[in-house]
Amino acid sequence: MMPTVVNSMDSRRTQVPVTVDALVNSTGSAQRRAIAKAITLLESTRPDHRLQADDLLTALLPHTGKSFRVGISGVPGVGKSTFIEVLGLFLIAQGRRVAVLTIDPSSTVSGGSILGDKTRMELLSVHESAYIRPSPSSGTLGGVAEKTREAMLVCEAAGYDIVIIETVGVGQSETAVANMTDMFVLLQLPNAGDDLQAIKKGVMELADLVVINKADIDALAAQRAQLQITAAMQLLGMFGGYDEKNWHPKALQLSALKGEGVDQFWAAVTEFKTLQTANGKLDARRQQQALAWMWERIDAGLKLAFRQNAAVKALLPQLTQEVLAGRIAASTAARNMLLAQLNGA
Repeated sequence: MMPTVVNSMDSRRTQVPVTVDALVNSTGSAQRRAIAKAITLLESTRPDHRLQADDLLTALLPHTGKSFRVGISGVPGVGKSTFIEVLGLFLIAQGRRVAVLTIDPSSTVSGGSILGDKTRMELLSVHESAYIRPSPSSGTLGGVAEKTREAMLVCEAAGYDIVIIETVGVGQSETAVANMTDMFVLLQLPNAGDDLQAIKKGVMELADLVVINKADIDALAAQRAQLQITAAMQLLGMFGGYDEKNWHPKALQLSALKGEGVDQFWAAVTEFKTLQTANGKLDARRQQQALAWMWERIDAGLKLAFRQNAAVKALLPQLTQEVLAGRIAASTAARNMLLAQLNGA
C-alpha cells in the first residue's frame, strides 16, 4: 500500500503520494516537500493515516541510522535557537547536511503553538543544506513532540547526516530527548544558579555535555559556572572511576551570538562519537532507545484503545458527574472504568 498524505486544511483534496524514492533520491525543493508531507502524515491522528505512516516508516528503516543525533535542551532564553543556527552553519561549511527538529510549547488554553523557531534561524532556515521543522508539543511531556522519533528517521532517510532536536525548554524534567538521541547537550547560563542548583539530579545527570552559553556577557560568571558544573558532574559520577575508553561528561563555555567556541564544542562532540562508537556504547544506546520507543507506543496505543472502548464511553459520563459531585473517589472511578474495559474486551 502506497503511503499518502492529506492536506490538514482540507481533507477532501486529492491525496498526494509520499514515496520512499521521493525522500531518499530526490533533491532540493522536491525532497523538502516530500519530507514535509511525510512528517505531516506521521503527525496525523486519523486511523487510516496511521496505517500509511507505519508502512512508510517500515520502508524507510533500511535508509536510516547513518546520521548523528544531537539533543539540545535548556531553559527558555538560554539561546538554543541562536546556538543551533551558528552550529548548523558551522557544520554546513564542513560539507554536512543538517536537519533541525524544533518543539514549540502548545497552549494549555487554546491548544495552539507559535512555531516561530524558523524565524529565529533566518540564515539556516533558507540554506539548501539545512531543513528545519517546527512541531507543537501538543501536551506531550518531556520537552519533545509525540512523533519526534519518527520525524528524525524521515530526515535520516533523506540523507541529513546531523539531526538536531531542540526541546521546548522547560527545565529539569525535560529528559525525553536524552532517550532518543546519541548525545544530549544541556545549555546553561552564567549566574543561573548556585552549587546546589548545579548538582540537582534529573536533566543534569543525563547530560553528556553542558555548555555555558552567553559567556561573553560575564567572563568571570561563566568561568565560575563551568567550575561548579564540572564539580557537580564529578560528584554525580564519583562511584564510576576514570576510564580513558569511556566518555566523561564535561562543561564548556561559548558565545553563540559572537560565534566563539563552536569549533571547540564540535571537537568535544567528535571525541564523544569516536569513544562511544569504539566501545560499543553508541550502538547499545540506540538499541535501548528502540525498545523504549516500542513500549512508549504500546502505552499510547493502550490509552487510545481505552478511550475508544464502547463500555468505557458508556460509563464515562456517569462516573465523571459522580467524581465532580464528590460522591465517588477519582481512583475508584478509574478502577471501575478499567474493569469495564476488561469485561467489555
